[in-house]
Amino acid sequence: MKDFFRHGFRPKFGSLSSYSVLLLLALLLAASGIAAFAENPPVALDTSETLFTVLTAMNTCGYDVELNESNPLRAQIRAEVESAVASSTELQQTRGTMCDLYSTHSNPDPARQLAQYVSLALYLTPPPALAMKTAKESDTPPDATAVDSIVPLLPKFYEQAGLHAIWLKHAASYAALTRQYHDPVAKMLFDTEVYLKLPSAGYLGHNFEVILDPMGAPGETNARNYGADYYVIISPGLTGTELKTAQIRHTFLHYLLDPQALKYPGEFKRMEPLLTLVKGAPMDRSFKEDSSLLATECLIRAIETRMSFSPKDETERNNAVESAMEQGFVLTRYFYDQLALFEKGSMNFRLAYGAMLSDMDVPKQEKVAATVQFASTADPELLKTTRTAESNLLVTAQQRLAAGDPATAQKLAEEALADKNEDHGRALFLLAQIATMKRDLEGARGYFEQALGSTHETKVLAWSNIYLGRIFDLQEERGEALVHYRAALDVGSALPEVKAAAEKGIAAPYAPPHAPQPEQSQ
Repeated sequence: MKDFFRHGFRPKFGSLSSYSVLLLLALLLAASGIAAFAENPPVALDTSETLFTVLTAMNTCGYDVELNESNPLRAQIRAEVESAVASSTELQQTRGTMCDLYSTHSNPDPARQLAQYVSLALYLTPPPALAMKTAKESDTPPDATAVDSIVPLLPKFYEQAGLHAIWLKHAASYAALTRQYHDPVAKMLFDTEVYLKLPSAGYLGHNFEVILDPMGAPGETNARNYGADYYVIISPGLTGTELKTAQIRHTFLHYLLDPQALKYPGEFKRMEPLLTLVKGAPMDRSFKEDSSLLATECLIRAIETRMSFSPKDETERNNAVESAMEQGFVLTRYFYDQLALFEKGSMNFRLAYGAMLSDMDVPKQEKVAATVQFASTADPELLKTTRTAESNLLVTAQQRLAAGDPATAQKLAEEALADKNEDHGRALFLLAQIATMKRDLEGARGYFEQALGSTHETKVLAWSNIYLGRIFDLQEERGEALVHYRAALDVGSALPEVKAAAEKGIAAPYAPPHAPQPEQSQ
Protein backbone atom coordinates (compact mmCIF):
# COMPACT_ATOMS: atom_id res chain seq x y z
CA MET A 1 0.00 0.00 0.00
CA LYS A 2 2.92 2.38 0.49
CA ASP A 3 3.37 2.62 -3.28
CA PHE A 4 -0.32 3.42 -3.61
CA PHE A 5 0.10 6.55 -1.50
CA ARG A 6 2.88 7.78 -3.73
CA HIS A 7 1.01 8.21 -6.97
CA GLY A 8 -2.19 9.82 -8.05
CA PHE A 9 -5.15 8.40 -9.93
CA ARG A 10 -6.65 9.70 -13.12
CA PRO A 11 -10.44 9.77 -12.88
CA LYS A 12 -12.71 7.92 -15.24
CA PHE A 13 -15.94 9.88 -15.51
CA GLY A 14 -19.05 7.75 -15.15
CA SER A 15 -22.54 8.47 -16.37
CA LEU A 16 -22.85 11.52 -14.15
CA SER A 17 -21.74 14.69 -15.88
CA SER A 18 -19.21 17.00 -14.27
CA TYR A 19 -22.02 19.48 -13.83
CA SER A 20 -24.11 16.92 -11.94
CA VAL A 21 -21.24 16.00 -9.65
CA LEU A 22 -20.51 19.65 -8.95
CA LEU A 23 -24.18 20.19 -8.22
CA LEU A 24 -24.16 17.34 -5.73
CA LEU A 25 -21.08 18.79 -4.05
CA ALA A 26 -22.70 22.20 -3.98
CA LEU A 27 -25.85 20.77 -2.39
CA LEU A 28 -23.69 19.00 0.15
CA LEU A 29 -21.84 22.18 1.06
CA ALA A 30 -25.04 24.21 1.18
CA ALA A 31 -26.73 21.67 3.41
CA SER A 32 -24.04 21.27 5.98
CA GLY A 33 -20.97 23.42 5.25
CA ILE A 34 -17.41 22.46 4.50
CA ALA A 35 -17.02 20.71 7.87
CA ALA A 36 -19.65 18.16 6.90
CA PHE A 37 -17.89 17.28 3.63
CA ALA A 38 -14.53 17.14 5.33
CA GLU A 39 -15.93 15.56 8.47
CA ASN A 40 -13.05 14.76 10.75
CA PRO A 41 -13.96 14.29 14.37
CA PRO A 42 -10.65 15.53 15.74
CA VAL A 43 -10.54 14.00 19.23
CA ALA A 44 -8.36 10.93 19.73
CA LEU A 45 -7.17 8.74 22.60
CA ASP A 46 -3.93 7.32 21.32
CA THR A 47 -0.39 6.09 21.93
CA SER A 48 2.80 7.27 20.23
CA GLU A 49 5.90 5.25 19.37
CA THR A 50 7.85 8.50 19.22
CA LEU A 51 6.89 9.44 22.78
CA PHE A 52 7.58 5.86 23.86
CA THR A 53 11.09 6.09 22.42
CA VAL A 54 11.93 9.39 24.12
CA LEU A 55 10.53 8.31 27.50
CA THR A 56 12.31 4.96 27.28
CA ALA A 57 15.57 6.80 26.60
CA MET A 58 14.94 8.88 29.73
CA ASN A 59 14.31 5.74 31.77
CA THR A 60 17.49 4.03 30.59
CA CYS A 61 19.40 7.17 31.59
CA GLY A 62 18.14 7.19 35.17
CA TYR A 63 14.64 8.70 35.09
CA ASP A 64 13.11 6.80 38.03
CA VAL A 65 10.46 9.27 39.22
CA GLU A 66 7.43 7.46 40.72
CA LEU A 67 8.69 4.15 39.38
CA ASN A 68 7.05 2.17 42.20
CA GLU A 69 3.67 3.80 41.47
CA SER A 70 3.89 3.21 37.72
CA ASN A 71 2.09 0.68 35.58
CA PRO A 72 4.00 -2.67 35.53
CA LEU A 73 4.70 -2.15 31.83
CA ARG A 74 7.28 0.48 32.72
CA ALA A 75 9.43 -1.95 34.71
CA GLN A 76 9.04 -4.67 32.07
CA ILE A 77 10.20 -2.41 29.26
CA ARG A 78 13.08 -1.04 31.32
CA ALA A 79 14.24 -4.63 32.00
CA GLU A 80 14.07 -5.55 28.31
CA VAL A 81 16.12 -2.50 27.33
CA GLU A 82 18.69 -3.27 30.02
CA SER A 83 18.98 -6.79 28.65
CA ALA A 84 19.63 -5.40 25.18
CA VAL A 85 22.27 -3.02 26.56
CA ALA A 86 24.05 -5.82 28.40
CA SER A 87 24.41 -7.85 25.18
CA SER A 88 25.70 -5.09 22.89
CA THR A 89 28.95 -3.15 23.23
CA GLU A 90 27.79 -0.80 20.47
CA LEU A 91 24.58 -0.04 22.33
CA GLN A 92 26.51 0.51 25.56
CA GLN A 93 28.58 3.18 23.84
CA THR A 94 25.51 4.85 22.34
CA ARG A 95 23.72 4.84 25.67
CA GLY A 96 26.77 6.18 27.46
CA THR A 97 27.03 9.19 25.15
CA MET A 98 23.27 9.76 25.23
CA CYS A 99 23.08 9.54 29.01
CA ASP A 100 26.01 11.91 29.43
CA LEU A 101 24.00 14.51 27.50
CA TYR A 102 20.92 13.64 29.54
CA SER A 103 22.81 14.27 32.78
CA THR A 104 24.40 17.47 31.49
CA HIS A 105 20.98 18.99 30.72
CA SER A 106 19.16 17.50 33.70
CA ASN A 107 16.61 19.73 35.44
CA PRO A 108 16.49 19.47 39.24
CA ASP A 109 12.68 19.69 39.12
CA PRO A 110 11.42 16.22 38.08
CA ALA A 111 8.24 17.70 36.61
CA ARG A 112 10.19 20.10 34.39
CA GLN A 113 12.61 17.34 33.43
CA LEU A 114 9.73 15.25 32.10
CA ALA A 115 8.01 18.26 30.53
CA GLN A 116 10.96 19.25 28.34
CA TYR A 117 11.30 15.75 26.91
CA VAL A 118 7.56 15.55 26.27
CA SER A 119 7.85 18.80 24.31
CA LEU A 120 10.78 17.36 22.39
CA ALA A 121 8.90 14.14 21.56
CA LEU A 122 5.95 16.06 20.14
CA TYR A 123 8.32 17.89 17.76
CA LEU A 124 10.01 14.77 16.40
CA THR A 125 9.12 12.81 13.28
CA PRO A 126 8.11 9.15 13.80
CA PRO A 127 10.80 6.48 14.13
CA PRO A 128 13.11 5.35 12.76
CA ALA A 129 14.07 8.88 11.59
CA LEU A 130 13.28 10.67 14.88
CA ALA A 131 14.33 14.02 13.41
CA MET A 132 13.13 17.49 14.32
CA LYS A 133 9.99 18.44 12.37
CA THR A 134 11.38 21.89 11.72
CA ALA A 135 14.87 23.02 10.88
CA LYS A 136 14.31 26.40 12.48
CA GLU A 137 15.42 26.53 16.11
CA SER A 138 13.13 29.50 16.67
CA ASP A 139 10.14 27.27 15.89
CA THR A 140 11.07 24.61 18.46
CA PRO A 141 9.40 24.77 21.89
CA PRO A 142 11.76 26.67 24.21
CA ASP A 143 11.96 23.90 26.81
CA ALA A 144 12.74 21.33 24.10
CA THR A 145 15.74 23.29 22.82
CA ALA A 146 17.40 22.72 26.19
CA VAL A 147 17.55 18.98 25.53
CA ASP A 148 17.59 18.68 21.73
CA SER A 149 21.28 17.73 21.69
CA ILE A 150 20.09 14.19 22.38
CA VAL A 151 18.18 14.00 19.08
CA PRO A 152 21.04 12.72 16.83
CA LEU A 153 21.52 9.76 19.18
CA LEU A 154 17.88 8.70 19.40
CA PRO A 155 17.76 6.87 16.01
CA LYS A 156 20.87 4.87 16.96
CA PHE A 157 19.43 4.02 20.36
CA TYR A 158 16.09 3.07 18.77
CA GLU A 159 17.73 0.71 16.27
CA GLN A 160 20.41 -0.81 18.49
CA ALA A 161 18.07 -1.42 21.43
CA GLY A 162 15.43 -2.98 19.18
CA LEU A 163 12.82 -0.56 20.44
CA HIS A 164 10.45 -1.19 17.55
CA ALA A 165 10.32 -4.89 18.42
CA ILE A 166 9.72 -4.01 22.07
CA TRP A 167 6.99 -1.58 21.03
CA LEU A 168 5.27 -4.24 18.93
CA LYS A 169 5.62 -6.81 21.71
CA HIS A 170 3.67 -4.58 24.09
CA ALA A 171 1.26 -3.14 21.51
CA ALA A 172 -1.64 -5.16 22.90
CA SER A 173 -0.96 -3.88 26.43
CA TYR A 174 -0.84 -0.29 25.19
CA ALA A 175 -4.11 -0.85 23.31
CA ALA A 176 -5.65 -2.22 26.51
CA LEU A 177 -4.71 0.99 28.31
CA THR A 178 -6.47 3.11 25.69
CA ARG A 179 -9.58 0.94 26.07
CA GLN A 180 -9.43 1.31 29.84
CA TYR A 181 -9.39 5.09 29.64
CA HIS A 182 -11.69 5.47 26.65
CA ASP A 183 -15.03 5.59 28.45
CA PRO A 184 -14.16 8.16 31.15
CA VAL A 185 -12.41 10.41 28.61
CA ALA A 186 -15.29 10.11 26.15
CA LYS A 187 -17.83 10.92 28.86
CA MET A 188 -15.92 13.98 30.01
CA LEU A 189 -15.59 15.33 26.47
CA PHE A 190 -19.24 14.58 25.74
CA ASP A 191 -20.41 16.28 28.94
CA THR A 192 -18.35 19.36 28.05
CA GLU A 193 -19.81 19.56 24.55
CA VAL A 194 -23.32 19.09 25.93
CA TYR A 195 -22.81 21.87 28.45
CA LEU A 196 -21.63 24.27 25.75
CA LYS A 197 -24.14 22.93 23.19
CA LEU A 198 -21.12 22.98 20.93
CA PRO A 199 -19.92 19.94 18.93
CA SER A 200 -16.15 19.63 18.54
CA ALA A 201 -16.08 18.50 14.89
CA GLY A 202 -13.48 20.65 13.16
CA TYR A 203 -11.14 20.74 10.20
CA LEU A 204 -7.97 18.90 9.43
CA GLY A 205 -5.03 20.22 11.42
CA HIS A 206 -7.19 21.21 14.38
CA ASN A 207 -6.75 18.19 16.61
CA PHE A 208 -7.16 17.22 20.24
CA GLU A 209 -5.26 14.12 21.38
CA VAL A 210 -4.89 12.40 24.72
CA ILE A 211 -1.72 10.31 24.52
CA LEU A 212 -1.07 7.52 27.00
CA ASP A 213 2.35 6.15 27.87
CA PRO A 214 3.27 4.31 31.10
CA MET A 215 6.98 5.21 30.83
CA GLY A 216 6.43 8.56 32.58
CA ALA A 217 5.54 9.48 36.15
CA PRO A 218 1.82 8.80 36.79
CA GLY A 219 1.56 11.86 39.01
CA GLU A 220 2.38 14.24 36.14
CA THR A 221 0.16 15.57 33.36
CA ASN A 222 1.55 17.52 30.41
CA ALA A 223 -0.58 19.56 28.00
CA ARG A 224 0.61 21.35 24.88
CA ASN A 225 -0.86 23.63 22.23
CA TYR A 226 1.28 23.79 19.10
CA GLY A 227 -0.48 25.78 16.41
CA ALA A 228 -3.91 24.19 16.02
CA ASP A 229 -2.93 20.92 17.72
CA TYR A 230 -3.73 20.25 21.38
CA TYR A 231 -2.19 17.38 23.32
CA VAL A 232 -2.57 15.94 26.81
CA ILE A 233 0.02 13.36 27.88
CA ILE A 234 -0.70 11.11 30.85
CA SER A 235 1.04 8.03 32.27
CA PRO A 236 -1.17 5.28 33.73
CA GLY A 237 -0.12 3.99 37.12
CA LEU A 238 -0.74 0.94 39.26
CA THR A 239 -4.35 1.58 40.20
CA GLY A 240 -5.75 2.90 36.95
CA THR A 241 -7.26 5.88 38.77
CA GLU A 242 -4.70 8.43 37.62
CA LEU A 243 -6.83 9.90 34.83
CA LYS A 244 -6.60 13.64 35.32
CA THR A 245 -10.09 14.53 34.14
CA ALA A 246 -9.86 18.18 35.18
CA GLN A 247 -6.59 18.69 33.31
CA ILE A 248 -7.90 16.99 30.18
CA ARG A 249 -11.06 19.09 30.27
CA HIS A 250 -9.04 22.30 30.74
CA THR A 251 -7.06 21.59 27.57
CA PHE A 252 -10.19 20.49 25.71
CA LEU A 253 -11.88 23.78 26.60
CA HIS A 254 -8.91 25.65 25.13
CA TYR A 255 -9.22 23.50 22.01
CA LEU A 256 -12.91 24.43 21.70
CA LEU A 257 -12.70 28.09 22.68
CA ASP A 258 -9.34 29.41 21.44
CA PRO A 259 -10.55 29.49 17.81
CA GLN A 260 -13.71 31.34 18.84
CA ALA A 261 -11.63 34.20 20.23
CA LEU A 262 -10.14 34.88 16.79
CA LYS A 263 -13.53 36.05 15.54
CA TYR A 264 -13.78 39.02 17.90
CA PRO A 265 -10.58 41.11 17.71
CA GLY A 266 -12.49 44.35 18.24
CA GLU A 267 -14.08 43.14 21.46
CA PHE A 268 -10.72 42.14 22.91
CA LYS A 269 -9.27 45.48 21.89
CA ARG A 270 -11.88 47.09 24.16
CA MET A 271 -10.62 44.98 27.06
CA GLU A 272 -6.99 46.06 26.84
CA PRO A 273 -7.29 48.60 29.72
CA LEU A 274 -7.71 45.58 32.00
CA LEU A 275 -4.14 44.48 31.26
CA THR A 276 -2.75 47.46 33.16
CA LEU A 277 -4.80 46.49 36.21
CA VAL A 278 -3.54 42.89 36.36
CA LYS A 279 0.19 43.57 36.03
CA GLY A 280 0.68 42.84 39.73
CA ALA A 281 -1.17 39.51 39.60
CA PRO A 282 0.76 36.25 40.09
CA MET A 283 -0.59 34.52 36.97
CA ASP A 284 1.58 33.75 33.95
CA ARG A 285 2.90 36.80 32.13
CA SER A 286 1.20 35.85 28.85
CA PHE A 287 -2.20 36.64 30.38
CA LYS A 288 -0.99 40.12 31.31
CA GLU A 289 0.04 40.94 27.76
CA ASP A 290 -2.87 39.66 25.65
CA SER A 291 -6.49 40.50 26.45
CA SER A 292 -7.83 37.61 24.35
CA LEU A 293 -5.72 35.10 26.31
CA LEU A 294 -6.85 36.68 29.58
CA ALA A 295 -10.54 36.64 28.66
CA THR A 296 -10.41 33.07 27.33
CA GLU A 297 -8.72 31.80 30.48
CA CYS A 298 -11.28 33.62 32.65
CA LEU A 299 -14.06 32.03 30.64
CA ILE A 300 -12.54 28.57 30.99
CA ARG A 301 -12.16 29.02 34.75
CA ALA A 302 -15.81 30.02 34.95
CA ILE A 303 -16.94 27.00 32.92
CA GLU A 304 -14.83 24.66 35.03
CA THR A 305 -16.37 26.07 38.19
CA ARG A 306 -19.93 25.65 36.96
CA MET A 307 -19.25 22.11 35.70
CA SER A 308 -17.21 20.92 38.70
CA PHE A 309 -19.60 21.86 41.49
CA SER A 310 -23.29 21.18 41.92
CA PRO A 311 -25.60 24.21 41.92
CA LYS A 312 -26.25 23.28 45.56
CA ASP A 313 -22.57 23.91 46.35
CA GLU A 314 -22.75 27.66 45.86
CA THR A 315 -20.16 28.30 48.56
CA GLU A 316 -17.60 26.10 46.77
CA ARG A 317 -18.46 27.74 43.46
CA ASN A 318 -17.97 31.21 44.88
CA ASN A 319 -14.71 30.22 46.51
CA ALA A 320 -13.40 28.91 43.19
CA VAL A 321 -14.42 32.11 41.39
CA GLU A 322 -12.79 34.30 44.05
CA SER A 323 -9.61 32.22 43.88
CA ALA A 324 -9.43 32.74 40.12
CA MET A 325 -10.04 36.49 40.51
CA GLU A 326 -7.28 36.77 43.12
CA GLN A 327 -4.83 35.07 40.75
CA GLY A 328 -5.52 37.78 38.18
CA PHE A 329 -8.35 36.27 36.13
CA VAL A 330 -10.54 39.26 36.82
CA LEU A 331 -13.30 38.48 34.31
CA THR A 332 -14.12 35.10 35.85
CA ARG A 333 -17.07 36.48 37.85
CA TYR A 334 -18.50 38.20 34.78
CA PHE A 335 -18.41 35.01 32.71
CA TYR A 336 -19.64 32.93 35.63
CA ASP A 337 -22.77 35.08 35.83
CA GLN A 338 -23.20 35.09 32.05
CA LEU A 339 -23.00 31.29 31.98
CA ALA A 340 -25.87 31.10 34.46
CA LEU A 341 -28.04 32.83 31.84
CA PHE A 342 -26.58 30.72 29.03
CA GLU A 343 -27.55 27.50 30.82
CA LYS A 344 -31.21 28.50 30.79
CA GLY A 345 -31.34 29.19 27.05
CA SER A 346 -31.19 27.07 23.91
CA MET A 347 -28.49 29.01 22.02
CA ASN A 348 -25.23 27.17 21.41
CA PHE A 349 -22.07 28.70 22.79
CA ARG A 350 -20.68 29.66 19.40
CA LEU A 351 -23.53 32.19 19.11
CA ALA A 352 -23.77 33.09 22.79
CA TYR A 353 -20.06 33.92 23.11
CA GLY A 354 -20.25 36.93 20.83
CA ALA A 355 -23.13 38.33 22.86
CA MET A 356 -21.23 37.82 26.11
CA LEU A 357 -18.33 39.84 24.75
CA SER A 358 -20.36 42.63 23.18
CA ASP A 359 -22.56 43.01 26.27
CA MET A 360 -19.57 43.43 28.58
CA ASP A 361 -19.40 46.84 30.27
CA VAL A 362 -15.61 47.16 30.25
CA PRO A 363 -15.42 50.26 32.49
CA LYS A 364 -17.51 48.39 35.04
CA GLN A 365 -15.15 45.42 34.88
CA GLU A 366 -12.21 47.78 35.32
CA LYS A 367 -13.75 48.97 38.58
CA VAL A 368 -14.22 45.35 39.68
CA ALA A 369 -10.62 44.51 38.82
CA ALA A 370 -9.33 47.54 40.72
CA THR A 371 -10.85 46.18 43.94
CA VAL A 372 -9.29 42.71 43.73
CA GLN A 373 -6.53 41.92 46.21
CA PHE A 374 -4.17 39.67 44.30
CA ALA A 375 -2.73 36.55 45.90
CA SER A 376 0.99 35.95 46.16
CA THR A 377 0.92 32.79 44.04
CA ALA A 378 -1.16 31.33 41.23
CA ASP A 379 -1.96 27.84 40.05
CA PRO A 380 0.55 26.81 37.38
CA GLU A 381 -0.95 26.96 33.90
CA LEU A 382 -1.24 23.41 32.63
CA LEU A 383 -1.23 24.23 28.92
CA LYS A 384 2.11 25.19 27.42
CA THR A 385 1.77 27.03 24.12
CA THR A 386 4.17 27.54 21.26
CA ARG A 387 2.99 30.02 18.65
CA THR A 388 5.55 30.63 15.92
CA ALA A 389 5.44 32.65 12.74
CA GLU A 390 5.83 29.51 10.68
CA SER A 391 3.08 27.52 12.34
CA ASN A 392 0.76 30.51 12.22
CA LEU A 393 0.76 30.40 8.41
CA LEU A 394 -1.21 27.17 8.09
CA VAL A 395 -3.04 27.64 11.37
CA THR A 396 -4.31 31.03 10.26
CA ALA A 397 -5.26 29.59 6.88
CA GLN A 398 -7.33 26.89 8.54
CA GLN A 399 -8.97 29.41 10.82
CA ARG A 400 -9.81 31.73 7.92
CA LEU A 401 -11.41 28.84 6.06
CA ALA A 402 -13.48 27.93 9.10
CA ALA A 403 -14.53 31.58 9.38
CA GLY A 404 -15.82 31.58 5.79
CA ASP A 405 -12.89 33.39 4.15
CA PRO A 406 -11.59 30.92 1.55
CA ALA A 407 -9.74 33.60 -0.46
CA THR A 408 -7.40 34.46 2.40
CA ALA A 409 -7.13 30.79 3.38
CA GLN A 410 -6.05 29.90 -0.17
CA LYS A 411 -3.44 32.66 -0.26
CA LEU A 412 -1.91 31.50 3.04
CA ALA A 413 -2.02 27.83 2.04
CA GLU A 414 -0.22 28.62 -1.21
CA GLU A 415 2.44 30.53 0.74
CA ALA A 416 2.85 27.50 2.99
CA LEU A 417 3.19 25.27 -0.06
CA ALA A 418 6.02 27.48 -1.35
CA ASP A 419 7.88 27.26 1.98
CA LYS A 420 10.06 24.16 2.20
CA ASN A 421 9.81 24.18 5.99
CA GLU A 422 6.01 24.05 6.01
CA ASP A 423 3.81 20.95 6.07
CA HIS A 424 3.01 20.52 2.38
CA GLY A 425 0.61 17.64 2.99
CA ARG A 426 -1.64 19.76 5.17
CA ALA A 427 -1.35 22.72 2.81
CA LEU A 428 -2.47 20.58 -0.13
CA PHE A 429 -5.34 19.13 1.88
CA LEU A 430 -6.45 22.64 2.79
CA LEU A 431 -6.30 23.69 -0.87
CA ALA A 432 -8.44 20.65 -1.71
CA GLN A 433 -11.06 21.79 0.80
CA ILE A 434 -11.03 25.27 -0.71
CA ALA A 435 -11.38 23.86 -4.23
CA THR A 436 -14.37 21.87 -3.04
CA MET A 437 -15.99 24.99 -1.65
CA LYS A 438 -15.46 26.64 -5.05
CA ARG A 439 -17.07 23.63 -6.76
CA ASP A 440 -13.80 22.94 -8.56
CA LEU A 441 -13.99 19.15 -8.71
CA GLU A 442 -10.90 18.75 -10.89
CA GLY A 443 -8.87 20.97 -8.57
CA ALA A 444 -10.10 19.24 -5.42
CA ARG A 445 -9.25 15.80 -6.77
CA GLY A 446 -5.82 16.98 -7.90
CA TYR A 447 -4.96 18.48 -4.52
CA PHE A 448 -6.15 15.39 -2.64
CA GLU A 449 -4.01 13.20 -4.91
CA GLN A 450 -0.97 15.45 -4.42
CA ALA A 451 -1.51 15.35 -0.66
CA LEU A 452 -1.19 11.55 -0.77
CA GLY A 453 2.30 11.85 -2.23
CA SER A 454 3.45 14.71 -0.03
CA THR A 455 3.05 13.47 3.52
CA HIS A 456 3.51 10.58 5.91
CA GLU A 457 0.89 11.96 8.30
CA THR A 458 -1.74 9.31 8.93
CA LYS A 459 -4.71 11.66 9.06
CA VAL A 460 -3.85 13.45 5.84
CA LEU A 461 -3.34 10.13 4.03
CA ALA A 462 -6.50 8.57 5.43
CA TRP A 463 -8.86 11.49 4.91
CA SER A 464 -7.52 12.35 1.46
CA ASN A 465 -8.33 8.80 0.41
CA ILE A 466 -11.79 8.97 1.96
CA TYR A 467 -12.66 12.22 0.19
CA LEU A 468 -11.32 10.87 -3.11
CA GLY A 469 -13.50 7.82 -2.57
CA ARG A 470 -16.51 10.07 -2.10
CA ILE A 471 -15.72 12.05 -5.23
CA PHE A 472 -15.43 8.84 -7.28
CA ASP A 473 -18.71 7.61 -5.78
CA LEU A 474 -20.38 10.83 -6.91
CA GLN A 475 -18.95 10.14 -10.37
CA GLU A 476 -20.32 6.59 -10.20
CA GLU A 477 -16.80 5.15 -10.40
CA ARG A 478 -17.39 2.60 -7.63
CA GLY A 479 -14.26 0.58 -8.30
CA GLU A 480 -11.97 3.59 -7.89
CA ALA A 481 -13.91 4.67 -4.82
CA LEU A 482 -13.40 1.29 -3.14
CA VAL A 483 -9.66 1.45 -3.79
CA HIS A 484 -9.48 4.71 -1.85
CA TYR A 485 -11.76 3.62 1.00
CA ARG A 486 -9.67 0.48 1.49
CA ALA A 487 -6.46 2.51 1.38
CA ALA A 488 -7.89 4.82 4.05
CA LEU A 489 -8.76 1.82 6.20
CA ASP A 490 -5.31 0.34 5.67
CA VAL A 491 -3.46 3.45 6.84
CA GLY A 492 -5.94 4.84 9.40
CA SER A 493 -7.70 1.88 10.99
CA ALA A 494 -6.34 2.88 14.41
CA LEU A 495 -8.35 6.13 14.24
CA PRO A 496 -12.01 5.38 15.09
CA GLU A 497 -13.43 8.21 12.96
CA VAL A 498 -11.38 7.12 9.94
CA LYS A 499 -12.32 3.49 10.41
CA ALA A 500 -16.02 4.35 10.62
CA ALA A 501 -15.95 6.58 7.51
CA ALA A 502 -13.96 4.06 5.47
CA GLU A 503 -16.14 1.10 6.43
CA LYS A 504 -19.25 3.13 5.64
CA GLY A 505 -17.81 3.96 2.22
CA ILE A 506 -16.97 0.30 1.55
CA ALA A 507 -20.44 -0.82 2.59
CA ALA A 508 -22.33 1.57 0.32
CA PRO A 509 -21.61 4.37 -2.17
CA TYR A 510 -21.38 7.83 -0.69
CA ALA A 511 -24.51 9.98 -0.93
CA PRO A 512 -24.50 13.65 0.12
CA PRO A 513 -27.21 15.09 2.35
CA HIS A 514 -30.38 16.05 0.54
CA ALA A 515 -30.82 19.72 -0.21
CA PRO A 516 -33.88 21.34 1.39
CA GLN A 517 -36.91 21.03 -0.90
CA PRO A 518 -38.69 24.26 -1.87
CA GLU A 519 -42.16 24.72 -0.50
CA GLN A 520 -44.97 23.98 -2.91
CA SER A 521 -47.00 27.03 -3.86
CA GLN A 522 -50.63 26.83 -2.97
